[in-house]
Amino acid sequence: MDFFTFVKILFLKKLVYISFVLLLFTSCKPTSAIITSKDEALKKGVYVQPVAVAEKEEKTSTPKKVNTNHTAAVKPKKQVSTPKNIPGINDSNDNDIIVENEDSSYLVEQLINTASDNLGTRYKSGGTSKEGFDCSGLMFSTFKKFAITLPRSSHEMAEIGTKTTLSNAKKGDLIFFINRGQRRINHVGMVVEVNGDDVKFIHSSTQSGVVISSIKEPYYQRTFVQINRVLD
Repeated sequence: MDFFTFVKILFLKKLVYISFVLLLFTSCKPTSAIITSKDEALKKGVYVQPVAVAEKEEKTSTPKKVNTNHTAAVKPKKQVSTPKNIPGINDSNDNDIIVENEDSSYLVEQLINTASDNLGTRYKSGGTSKEGFDCSGLMFSTFKKFAITLPRSSHEMAEIGTKTTLSNAKKGDLIFFINRGQRRINHVGMVVEVNGDDVKFIHSSTQSGVVISSIKEPYYQRTFVQINRVLD
């Protein structure tokens, strides 16, 4: 083998080696460049608008603010202001509410609707739920849903608010009775309708459970004592 042929073979080997190195390098090279900007991503069609993740709602005991026609307030002997926020109002039964005149209010109609939802529930001594109500338990639980805390017994409820006459009764007033030979008030209901001298009230009676009765019924005419206005 002459010198020229030897050099040629050596050159070809180096050429093959260089080609192999280049091939190996290019095969390891990424198929696409790293995207370093939003504009570049948009051009390549791979940009996706980020979705905002809402912060987890913090639990809070603060009731939602609800607008009412009148501010609800209970007037005990020691004046206690009623919370401005009334959490119990539920607009789901708005279609059932008709505010007939200025003597009524949205809050009063909501109280009547809430109590009326329990019509037919049985009487249960000390009861304050759908499992059964006594008379003061029905009033206590109804008003409590609207952040108004009444005393727990009927004779204590008779000590709050302002006494008024039967002829001046309004929807939402509490109406009190003494029955079964007792010496002090032991029954309470809430006025739900006033039509002239006929006053109707919702209450939980021992015999019928939660019902609406009329003051014109002889039994309630005999046992009627007073009416208290606990809402302004």
